[in-house]
Amino acid sequence: MGPSNPELDRQEREVQSPMEAHSSYRGSDWSPERLMFHQNLETFADQVGLIVGLQANGKMSQDQAYAKIKKIWKNLKFTRDSLFDASKG
Repeated sequence: MGPSNPELDRQEREVQSPMEAHSSYRGSDWSPERLMFHQNLETFADQVGLIVGLQANGKMSQDQAYAKIKKIWKNLKFTRDSLFDASKG
């Protein structure tokens, strides 16, 4: 084994599981539903970033990218409505 690379070691420690939140939710109105929506919102943002990257590199058309983003937006909206309607009832 060669010498340790501190930058690589730091990057390996920063790798997160897809099940972990990227950042913590710090709203004053914290609830399990808001935490779940926060995680869904982070996932949505990650997916949009990937789709935009694929489209920018010619791997999908603008129409395909738009359709995929529209679909995941509808999923995000559905989960938001489900989480917050369920918490009221």
